[in-house]
Amino acid sequence: MGSPRRIESHLLDGAVGKLEALLEEPESVPAREVCLVCHPHPLYGGTMRNKVVHRIARALRRSGTVVLRFNFRGVGSSQGVHDAGRGELEDARMLMEWLRLRYPELPYSAAGFSFGSRIALRLACSVAGTRRVIAVGFPTNSETEHLTDCGVSKIFVQSTNDEHAPRPELEALYKTFAEPKQIHWLEGGDHFFRDALDALEETIYQLSV
Repeated sequence: MGSPRRIESHLLDGAVGKLEALLEEPESVPAREVCLVCHPHPLYGGTMRNKVVHRIARALRRSGTVVLRFNFRGVGSSQGVHDAGRGELEDARMLMEWLRLRYPELPYSAAGFSFGSRIALRLACSVAGTRRVIAVGFPTNSETEHLTDCGVSKIFVQSTNDEHAPRPELEALYKTFAEPKQIHWLEGGDHFFRDALDALEETIYQLSV
């Protein structure tokens, strides 16, 4: 057994009220990065405790990243109502600032799954100095114009059988994205990485050490 998880529960200020959040520090390695992790679509059951989000957070912690997960407005104990991505981006921006103020000496990144990957990409591409963004299960029906000139390092991790991101569609979109970028395809059964959660966690860990 490893050392106990270093975890704090918070209610942090968002744009329209308090947001429920979990701050997790690395258990066995020194912290060398902070990362805001965004969850999937709130209207379809997405929360910060989603199994894919949990695996992203655990992989990052293992690699030495301080992780802040949070519930978007209207989810769990977070106040407000869903705002189709606009308000969610503003909330994410405020939480990233909180994270940066708490750990001013560490570089900062963003990550997210599905709807959360859209928010993470928009956040990373609009906050100066962001080190990288990890977009997991990025849906192909997303707006992508901002990715054609976004100079942040963009890492995509996708399931080969993602019903929301058919591989040919995403590969065509990916060609239009600015460098630096990389994409990793995992043999998952569906959008939620069925039968590939271990591979997902290990991939993100290896990309982060």
